[in-house]
Amino acid sequence: MQNQLEIIRRGCDELLIEEELVAKLRTGRPLRVKAGFDPTAPDLHLGHTVLINKLRQLQDLGHHILFLIGDFTGMIGDPTGKNATRPPLTSEEVSRNAETYTEQVFKILDRHKTEVVFNSTWMQPMGAADLIKLASTHTVARMLERDDFTKRYKSNQPIAIHEFLYPLVQGYDSVALRADLELGGTDQKFNLLMGRELQKHYGQSPQCILTMPLLEGLDGVNKMSKSLGNYVGINEAPNEIFGKLMSISDDLMWRYFELLSFSSVAQVDQWKQSVTDGANPRDIKVQLAQEIVARFHNPQASVDALADFEARFKHGAMPETMDEISLAVGEGVAITQLLKLAHLTSSTNEAVRMIEQGGVRIDGEKVTDKTRKLNQGIFVVQVGKRKFARLNLQP
Repeated sequence: MQNQLEIIRRGCDELLIEEELVAKLRTGRPLRVKAGFDPTAPDLHLGHTVLINKLRQLQDLGHHILFLIGDFTGMIGDPTGKNATRPPLTSEEVSRNAETYTEQVFKILDRHKTEVVFNSTWMQPMGAADLIKLASTHTVARMLERDDFTKRYKSNQPIAIHEFLYPLVQGYDSVALRADLELGGTDQKFNLLMGRELQKHYGQSPQCILTMPLLEGLDGVNKMSKSLGNYVGINEAPNEIFGKLMSISDDLMWRYFELLSFSSVAQVDQWKQSVTDGANPRDIKVQLAQEIVARFHNPQASVDALADFEARFKHGAMPETMDEISLAVGEGVAITQLLKLAHLTSSTNEAVRMIEQGGVRIDGEKVTDKTRKLNQGIFVVQVGKRKFARLNLQP
């Protein structure tokens, strides 16, 4: 029991209600563990996998995983964190994205032990009368307790009626699946609690709730997001994944170990102690990068990615620490202008001269095109032999 609780708690933000979960575990029956994902975009990044990793840990403990694809809720549009009504997806977009989701999640979950479910299965047949009955279970005042709705209401931002349906439908999913435990991000707490309330309303034992933190992106500040360019996509090339993970700060590395790694807590503590005793943090970071590459590609890809990284960076004597510079680049900025903005050259003319002399590298690769533009993302830029900077380019 204690071992299970330690694994379940690892990296989590909140577990509600622990005493109820203990009682469910003591029955010896595998828990029905639910986590829902709206297929709003076709590609997953490491931020999405925080929940999926926890599902895998629960799966390894013998529990039954319900991987819910919100094809119905995706057409409503999740209002969480939004300051404006989000346009719903079309059924074609949802179906297309859902296909790629299932392909990607089985890089973490055991395909043969995972039940993939779609909430359109029980929501599409629900008639208007049933939906109105569901809506009658909660008041507008209760909905306005939700933080993002409150902010929009107080600032006179419109809230569409259909947005109130989203947490109700997500909550009803728990009823339809008879979930014992639901996982979600910290920003989903209102919706997860809705599931508990609706299960009580329909005479079921209420689910427990496990919230997981939102993973910081490569910049270590903002939530990992494709729109901010601070993400690591799980379908990216091995060298790309490896290089991006090696670019994170030493402090952020431990956060990634906690939320992304399957290494034991004891092993991570041992690595932390070795760094305290003088070990190079970069050597530990290699362990993380190789684990992630192997998970989403294969072990040999992780070996090759390390060799490529060492050939491009280590042998080029990249410094242990470097300036981290954030710049707004809009739709892109020319490399010559960027070098000036980052104070890596005194002028664009000097930038042109350094490129012509072969003295500028981005992520270890020599820049030869003076007209090259960089868009948002994280880049390690080298000018000459001694100037290095990690550039965080934002929209």
